[in-house]
Amino acid sequence: MADYRSNIPVSDSNKIGARFRILLSLAGITVNVLLAFLMSSLGIDFFLDTIGTIVVAAVGGLFPGILTGVFSNTLYSLFNQKAVYFCFINAFIAIFTVWFIKKVSLQKVRYLLLYALAVGFVSGTISSIINWYILDGVQIARNSDTTTSFASSLGISLFFAYYIYIIILNILDKGISIFCAWLILSIIPQSILEKIERGNWKQTPLDNEEIAELKNWSQKIKYHMSRRSIAIVMASSVILVVVTGWIGISMYFKGAREGKTIDAYNALRLSEDIIDPSKIDSYIEKGEAAEGYLETQELLKKIKENTQAIETMFFVRFEKAHGVRIFDLDGEGSEEIPLIIEYEEGFYEHLPQFLAGEVVEPLEHGGWRDWKRSIFYPISNDSGVVVCYGVADVSISNMQGYLKDFIVKATIILLGFFILVTAHNLWVTNVTTVYPIRSMAKCVGEFSKQGYGQEQLDNNVRKIRSLNIETKDEVEQLYNSICAMTLNLSEQMRDLRRLSETTAKMQDGLIITMADMVENRDSDTGAHIQKTAAYVKIIVEGLRTKGYYLEKIDNKFVSDVVRSAPLHDIGKINIPDAILNKPGKLTEEEFEVIKTHTTMGKKIMENAISTVMGENYLKEARNMAAYHHEKWDGTGYPDGLHGEVIPLSARIMAVADVFDALTSPRVYKPAFPLEKALTIIQEGAGSQFDPKCVEVFMENLPEVKIILRKYNKVF
Repeated sequence: MADYRSNIPVSDSNKIGARFRILLSLAGITVNVLLAFLMSSLGIDFFLDTIGTIVVAAVGGLFPGILTGVFSNTLYSLFNQKAVYFCFINAFIAIFTVWFIKKVSLQKVRYLLLYALAVGFVSGTISSIINWYILDGVQIARNSDTTTSFASSLGISLFFAYYIYIIILNILDKGISIFCAWLILSIIPQSILEKIERGNWKQTPLDNEEIAELKNWSQKIKYHMSRRSIAIVMASSVILVVVTGWIGISMYFKGAREGKTIDAYNALRLSEDIIDPSKIDSYIEKGEAAEGYLETQELLKKIKENTQAIETMFFVRFEKAHGVRIFDLDGEGSEEIPLIIEYEEGFYEHLPQFLAGEVVEPLEHGGWRDWKRSIFYPISNDSGVVVCYGVADVSISNMQGYLKDFIVKATIILLGFFILVTAHNLWVTNVTTVYPIRSMAKCVGEFSKQGYGQEQLDNNVRKIRSLNIETKDEVEQLYNSICAMTLNLSEQMRDLRRLSETTAKMQDGLIITMADMVENRDSDTGAHIQKTAAYVKIIVEGLRTKGYYLEKIDNKFVSDVVRSAPLHDIGKINIPDAILNKPGKLTEEEFEVIKTHTTMGKKIMENAISTVMGENYLKEARNMAAYHHEKWDGTGYPDGLHGEVIPLSARIMAVADVFDALTSPRVYKPAFPLEKALTIIQEGAGSQFDPKCVEVFMENLPEVKIILRKYNKVF
């Protein structure tokens, strides 16, 4: 049994390539971070933090490039917090680099310039927008002499000056980076690049054309594994962002609420030390004219101003009909003090607590968009009687704006990691599942279409084994099972063919033996079965070549007719020797007996067909034995069939049988000359013979003459 497995060491190559890609990514991250830190320390606007990303993407491929870009910015954010916002730009640069090398290449200077312009423009545009609208780009632009000079000299706004400056920096930065990548690619040996490329695969690597073929093949698939995988990753990422955002907002809201409440309580406690409870009645009666009122009000204002958490703060005495506001801390002094405060409808349920001087829990109102909380602090006199309440309103306003800002920043930060996770998922899914399964499915699908010829089966085995899938999981087990199945099928078919060939040879031997038994009884039909079989082969193959009767003539029909031809006179076994070998002319009664060899031949063959199940080639033997004396015009025997009603195999045999009878000597006649025999055959076209059979017979006379010379020495 042949071993069709390829000798390519996929596992070893994968390990070498994977290790090199890991080291390459680590080196790229180190280069990015060190260069960015160095440029920042020197105060140079160039960051050069994409050199490692571009080099790794160019050498190691998509996922190592994205990994390098995202982790470079993540690590550098330890020194510069803004760097984390640009992770996705570095990921984009890695993606574009891989695409550019595959589609355009880096072999010419103009391509390097094109790359620098494209990447510099896109990354510069995105960077300037993030800096200007999300980070501190506005302040940087105002403090930059270069930007302000651009704006004044060109007569443009500060934003556009800043935008142009960032674009120029990015083009120069990316130009330096791509030049370094080109230089390194020129130095690295091709053998190393091939090892790195092999590290991307869990099977024999596919080239771009083979990958395109797999994609085209998969177009008929409704649901792709890769698309499902991407959908799962995207859905998971969106859910993660939403949940993270919700948790972050909730924690911020809770923390801000509690923090501002504590600040308000502290401010009110401090105010208690400033307010003299014994003078509250005087403050209410006389207002600003009361002794010490203005001094106390100013101190309270300072407390409010120094407590940023408090939105409004005032002091009030709650009475049954209304409240009396004691101090005006808004700083405008436009309201008359004391100020009468009318109660709102919902306040009356808490009024008894205030009238009783109890401690009242903070009251909340508003929603998450504009939340407010009112804190009440009782101020008592020396006798413990509550003379008024300090009220401080704290709020978390513009929550909607904060949420929007949070989502934008979180999305920008997480986008780089989302790209990284998606790239990793695609890479793992493709190399461990999608490409191996598609390759196997495509091979198996082609096997079923290409038939079961032995050579094709052997080629199928070689092709499936050449995939060399080594994923170390269920996919590899499936692959090994398919390899074993195809190999077993090939070997089983080989054994079956050997058995079939042996059986066919035995059957053909039996056929020839039976035909010889009949021929030996006929004293002057020498080599008749051999010659007629040869003529039949010439005619049937000629018909196929000419395109005649294509709906009928296939490989099986040709084989069946040629193999069955020797049995066309099997019915003569039932004809008496006296009639069969009579040297003179037969009487009408004797000729009727001769004619029975067709019906007897049909009966013999039908008995054989019923005995040997499945031997369909005997059906053509029956047709030839029964109808080879039928004529195209319907004047033949035994049934007087005409035209194409006569089985095709019998029409073919009719030409072969008559031609051999004409060119062979008989006890009752000598052999006709070839020219006369051919004339008789041609004259019989359309009356005795199928015209198409005569046509191809005449067109293949060189082959016919070879048969004649072989068996009839006179020719």
